Amino acid sequence: MGSAAASPPPSGKLTQEELKRVAAHRAVEFVEPGMTLGLGTGSTAAHALDRLGDLLRAGALPGVAGVPTSLKTEAHAARAGIPLLPLPGARIALSIDGADEVDPDLNLVKGRGGSLLREKMIEGAGARFVVIVDESKLVPRLGCTGAIPVEVIPFGALHTLGLIRGLFDGLPGFHARLRTVPAAPAKGGEDSDSESEQPFVTDNGNYIVEMFFEDGIRGDLRDISDRLLRITGVVEHGMFLGMATTVIVANKDGTVSVMDRKK
Repeated sequence: MGSAAASPPPSGKLTQEELKRVAAHRAVEFVEPGMTLGLGTGSTAAHALDRLGDLLRAGALPGVAGVPTSLKTEAHAARAGIPLLPLPGARIALSIDGADEVDPDLNLVKGRGGSLLREKMIEGAGARFVVIVDESKLVPRLGCTGAIPVEVIPFGALHTLGLIRGLFDGLPGFHARLRTVPAAPAKGGEDSDSESEQPFVTDNGNYIVEMFFEDGIRGDLRDISDRLLRITGVVEHGMFLGMATTVIVANKDGTVSVMDRKK
């Protein structure tokens, strides 16, 4: 991994949620007055939003505004009192967000919550991208702990799913599926089939294909990225390659490690 530095542990044993808060607060220390920020999505990024709101109300960060990476983040930031800007025309100095996985080269899996497209657009537009995770997110290879999401357009989604499967045809342990959620109750208050499901829909009105690898992705990640993006119907995927500039890790022993991408 990149260079790392650790801070002393706080007293007492911390829960995973407390570790997320520690990492998030450390990331907010990078924020300076007047900055425009990319505001991440997820449980870890939520702690950064709360901290930013506290500092703004205290007058410690005048002129700070943010560009949200999801509708959920937009609502949270508004409640926290963070001024919001649209992406067009915003000069993003720093983005702060969590990640589902971080590999030794600081490549990421993000978007298991479904916000990967806006996250990649906004975090790719900034000068610096600080990632906040707890130690459980560190992996030897991307795809080791769960799905790698791929956002696809709804039209022909099952056809696109088949093309994605074909890309990894013959790879032992690989499978892909369309992400689904329980179907909404029928109109008129009638009970719907308890086993009925419908596709998960992103903030952009798209669907998500979930790719699973038995022991993570092996091979050239950029080549795999390119081949996925060449599939007509694929909008974007959840591999964030070479984007993170700094990763802040809250460790189980309470220390915080800061890892910077190698120049």
